[in-house]
Amino acid sequence: MSKPLSDIGLVGLAVMGQNLALNIADHGFQISVYNRTAETMEKFVAENPNTPGGLVGAKTLEEFVASLSRPRKVIILVKAGGPTDAVIQALLPLLEQGDIVIDGGNALWTDTIRREKDLAAKGFRFVGSGVSGGEEGARFGPSLMPGGDPSSYDEIKAVWTAIAAKVDAKTGKPLTGATPGKPVEGGVPCTTYIGPNGAGHYVKMVHNGIEYGDMQMICESYAILRGLGGFTPAELSEIFGTWNKGALDSFLIEITTDILAQKDPMTGAPFVDIVLDTAGQKGTGKWTSVNALDMGVPAPTIAEAVFARCLSAVKEERVAASTQLPGPAAAWTGDRAQLVQAVHDALYCSKICSYAQGFQLMSTAQGEYNWTLSFGEIAKIWRGGCIIRAGFLQKITEAYERDPKLANLLLDPFFKSEVDRCQANWRSVIALAATHGISVPTFYSALSYYDGYRSASLPANLLQAQRDYFGAHTYERTDHPRGKFFHLDWPEPGRPQLAI
Repeated sequence: MSKPLSDIGLVGLAVMGQNLALNIADHGFQISVYNRTAETMEKFVAENPNTPGGLVGAKTLEEFVASLSRPRKVIILVKAGGPTDAVIQALLPLLEQGDIVIDGGNALWTDTIRREKDLAAKGFRFVGSGVSGGEEGARFGPSLMPGGDPSSYDEIKAVWTAIAAKVDAKTGKPLTGATPGKPVEGGVPCTTYIGPNGAGHYVKMVHNGIEYGDMQMICESYAILRGLGGFTPAELSEIFGTWNKGALDSFLIEITTDILAQKDPMTGAPFVDIVLDTAGQKGTGKWTSVNALDMGVPAPTIAEAVFARCLSAVKEERVAASTQLPGPAAAWTGDRAQLVQAVHDALYCSKICSYAQGFQLMSTAQGEYNWTLSFGEIAKIWRGGCIIRAGFLQKITEAYERDPKLANLLLDPFFKSEVDRCQANWRSVIALAATHGISVPTFYSALSYYDGYRSASLPANLLQAQRDYFGAHTYERTDHPRGKFFHLDWPEPGRPQLAI
């Protein structure tokens, strides 16, 4: 028997919206649903008549809002940007002060800051919540990253902790086995309050930037093993399957194992061989890279992953260039088993550096936006549900438990020892790739980041002298305290040096 009023409502019944609504209903919450196209709503409700909590369809926004208990809690899952603003503006005249609007889309965090400020001024509450895990995660347990006023999160906490992915309390490994109507019981929920205004969507953006890096690094590993080692997709599936049982255990390695084993239903050829090598993107990786540049935070590996997708998109140019631009012709004749281990270690070290960059970016952002972020908690909620979920994140959780103010993951004793153990292979793989003309931009950039970060002295002294020469931009001196700036009265180029 349905309740007089629903616990929560959801606007936007595309695939993500439908799956999240079913997840909520499976956990015993009655949820009202609305879609601009009423037929979509009616079909969805009719096809799911027996959820534990119940689905209540509404044909109009007025009917939808009237069906919700106070304070009303409305999830919006529509296209980011203008469409989200349009839904908010349509809802506000129907809501009352204290009601809560929740944006569960991939919103730009600055939009979330603006929306939260605007709604607060009118007496409403706003939550910007990252939702990661794709369609499967939305249905059976995503990683949820809510930001906004703490009182707003308190109102939705029961729903968020119920529907989030769960991990084992001791091992941090995801709990699986959920089916429609029967969610996973127990475990630690992969959600926590992130911080004020846009903090939740910002953390989700960085998550996506790291995801870009992870995916590109896996592709580079594939390129080396196939291009140099000559491994077939089936053999590579076995290799990645083995990797998934160790330090590289992750959702992305797991699905790579499946993809490489898949045959094309139309031709019987390896499926990966019939997929065109042009990658799409929705912009969150670009947002991460642009923000890193804006704040002056080195995140080159994430940026290179974005650029790699951009380069893949110019397929016709690459095909033409392949017939004109020469590369090395030397054949590789090494040991295949050693190559597999070396590539494993290169992927592992590059992954450590990529995550170090992402966490440094969040660390800087909290100062920029007056947030206080718990990096250990963020690592915890990424252990399950989200696309970058991995056993590796348990080690990051432990690193921040050891030192909540850790300046960089590379300085944690565990990660420092792991890179030290694996870096010889990492360097050898990058040298092999360069020698044999295989593009590995994220591997290259991760190693350069590592070598730059561990360098007490960088050639930026010459760069700053150049800036002072042509633009009088000043410089600091090694024999004076930091923060004191000097300028040399340079002669015209080509003239004798200044006398002492």
